[in-house]
Amino acid sequence: MSTRQLPGSGSVVLGRDEDAGICVPDSSVSRRHAVLHLGPPLRIEDLGSSNGTRVRARHCSAATERLIDVGKGASARGAAVELSPGDVIYLGAARVVLRQKGGERDAGKDVIVEDDAMRAVYELAERVAKGPINILLLGETGAGKEVLAESIHRASPRASRPLLRLSCVALSESLLESELFGHERGAFTGAVRAKPGLLETAEGGTVFLDEIGELPPSIQAKLLRVIEERKVMRVGGLTPIKIDVRFVSATHRDLEAEVSRGAFRQDLYFRLNGVTLVIPPLRERPGEVAALAQLFAERTAKELFPGEASALAVPISPAALAELQRHSWPGNIRELRNVIERAVILANGAPIEPEHLLLSPLADPTRPSHAIPLPVRPPQAPSDASAAAAAANTNARSVPDVAKSAPDGVDPGPTRLRDAMEAHERERIVQALEQCMGNQTRAAALLGISRRTLVERIRVYGLPRPRKA
Repeated sequence: MSTRQLPGSGSVVLGRDEDAGICVPDSSVSRRHAVLHLGPPLRIEDLGSSNGTRVRARHCSAATERLIDVGKGASARGAAVELSPGDVIYLGAARVVLRQKGGERDAGKDVIVEDDAMRAVYELAERVAKGPINILLLGETGAGKEVLAESIHRASPRASRPLLRLSCVALSESLLESELFGHERGAFTGAVRAKPGLLETAEGGTVFLDEIGELPPSIQAKLLRVIEERKVMRVGGLTPIKIDVRFVSATHRDLEAEVSRGAFRQDLYFRLNGVTLVIPPLRERPGEVAALAQLFAERTAKELFPGEASALAVPISPAALAELQRHSWPGNIRELRNVIERAVILANGAPIEPEHLLLSPLADPTRPSHAIPLPVRPPQAPSDASAAAAAANTNARSVPDVAKSAPDGVDPGPTRLRDAMEAHERERIVQALEQCMGNQTRAAALLGISRRTLVERIRVYGLPRPRKA
């Protein structure tokens, strides 16, 4: 279905009838299938169609997508669902993409690649994008894995089909299975009609699985079967459904170490790891900091001061740029974006100065004082994976700070450095739990990691599971 430009107000009827506002020539679409209320807000209402109306809604904050049933038949009349930019409407089996004129930016213009290492990553990504092979992206949180996944999709033959973004930590295990694979009518309480899963809606496109290392073991097994057979079995279903999708996965974890300690399936790892691309952290790409900062500044200014000429150019003073270059950026590009957005607000149209940045005191890049150090190691050195697995199996003992016991003038070796980092990590976890009075969700947010990661670290370090005070 081709894109249609919509008027600014009123409503438009979608259907197979040639007199409909938007004609969808598909046998699964009713003559007058649904009505699109242009609002604001923008809403879709089913007109009692035979095959129903569904919306694939994207939630940018969690980088997830889910299907919403608008309904079908006479009982669906009057029920409307609000739409957001980027949502996709399904009329029966037909897919309709609606965009407002000028409402979509060129995502490729937002990709800053000026570092030699990043150029090599993107050149390799462009080559492997042409084929069907699965791709695994490794890198610290906020380093730009999702942006690279989008670039891979745009460079692939699947660019005209959907790009499904799914965060593996945003949904519970039971909900994740139903959303991924869909369900049949009567599969569980409340399943009043059959519902296709997200993998089915991405037919012919790309599925981006963010934080694949957080995937529950039961879902790992089912995802492995999907990748191997290219078929989906809905919850409560009896007949598998063929799908054609390409998988791009991302994680900040060392998956080889996760495989060694039994937290991640080895066969799934090999299936996802057709090609591995490692994204260096921002502190190793200082040449890109200025360009990224200018991009975020201009984008924020356009949102704050729409229509003003001052929004086209937001100057960043040389002193502010020097501060940005010296910072270690433990939060990578995501942290840089937040700092610049705040600076634009504080500057209020004036040039950005160092006092507008409000940067925290600089820390050792390898051990930032305000975040748990979770170093990413490419899955290439078996010795690193073995050492990580050995460290993970020390459940009931505290990790000694052997760096302090090293003789004066002798540099600690790799094992001692790792132990020192783990001791620091354990201490930070204990402090965060005490500060949050045992609330693990708040402690995880304070540390900048997921709750599941925090629970796993508590288990690894043999800490007692706290209870809320």
